[in-house]
Amino acid sequence: MKKFTFTGSQGNKLDARLDKPDGPVRAYALFAHCFTCGKDIFGASRIAKQLTANGIAVVRFDFTGLGKSEGEFENTDFSSNIEDLISAAKHMDETLQAPSILIGHSLGGTAALAAASRIPSVKSVATIGAPADTEHVQKHFESSKDEILENGIAQVELGGRAFKIRKEFIEDIQSQNMSAHIKDLKAALLIMHAPIDETVGIDNAETIYKAAKHPKSFIALDGADHLLSRKADAEYAANLIAAWAKRFIETNNSAAALMPPQYKGLNDESVLIASTGNGKFQHNVFFGKKHHMLADEPEDMGGDGTGPDPYGLLQAALGACTSMTLQMYADRKDIALEHVRTTVTHDKQENDDGDKIDVFHRIIDIHGEHITEDVRARFLEIADKCPVHKTLEGSAKIYTSKT
Repeated sequence: MKKFTFTGSQGNKLDARLDKPDGPVRAYALFAHCFTCGKDIFGASRIAKQLTANGIAVVRFDFTGLGKSEGEFENTDFSSNIEDLISAAKHMDETLQAPSILIGHSLGGTAALAAASRIPSVKSVATIGAPADTEHVQKHFESSKDEILENGIAQVELGGRAFKIRKEFIEDIQSQNMSAHIKDLKAALLIMHAPIDETVGIDNAETIYKAAKHPKSFIALDGADHLLSRKADAEYAANLIAAWAKRFIETNNSAAALMPPQYKGLNDESVLIASTGNGKFQHNVFFGKKHHMLADEPEDMGGDGTGPDPYGLLQAALGACTSMTLQMYADRKDIALEHVRTTVTHDKQENDDGDKIDVFHRIIDIHGEHITEDVRARFLEIADKCPVHKTLEGSAKIYTSKT
């Protein structure tokens, strides 16, 4: 988990967090929470956790004036929520990766439907218990509506907390054309709704479904409440979103897709190692823009064991170079090889001077129909000519500089 802030639509710092999988990221999702809720509400937290288990990184944030974000709630409206979502997506594009999945819960789902067409990277939108129109939210303060319209502002109680609602808020939600937003949606749509939802009726899901174009899907969250307060319901919804979105997102795990924007200029001859922010030692390893893997320390060294350790990478380099060198030799000599396997282990031993030195033990397994003992002996000689072998036993120099 990583906490950060970004500038919202009204110039305030909005509080956000990034939840990432331990391994490679399949896609980035942006989550919009429900009306007057916050990013850390149980349903949002549980959905984010379960999506990361499915390889999807999730960014969630507090809208202006809510949670830990700056600004005054009374100065916000539905339009500013849309702009906050767009600002979040832009920040992700600049610092992480543009979101391909947009997820919205309750009124956050309605905002996601309105914002999606303005976020080009979004390929799929999932709504959970979303109202089909913004005026639905008025029922939360219906008894104070006349006072708001007459005085311009009134204090109302929402979810056991006091909020100030301005006349401009009501005028804004009344001006929204959600039907047009839904018809303009250029992303796949998944509508999730509990049939027994007492906050936002199931008829809202039907309205959204009828207004949307294909591809669109509906899933009933049978037995769930509006806030997905049961762990099982939140996990069920998250797993369905992950499985459904897989069809519509680019599951491109190439280095170029996974690389943070600040490193996009890396050339293909360079290897970049950058901390992932997950665990104590986990790092991304980018081999130019073409290949990616994780490096880590084992658990007994304080790491999470999500990738090979540095010496493991060194062993792999020696073993791979050895096998490739032997294969190239066999091709040049027209020697038919069934396979070449190289096993490499590493430890430290004392030399004659009592100094600790690194020792690599290499076992080479060569199979082929016409491999004689003389040919096998020649292969072992060629193995010592592997470039990595020469580097390890040679006098390589390392020059270090700062950017």
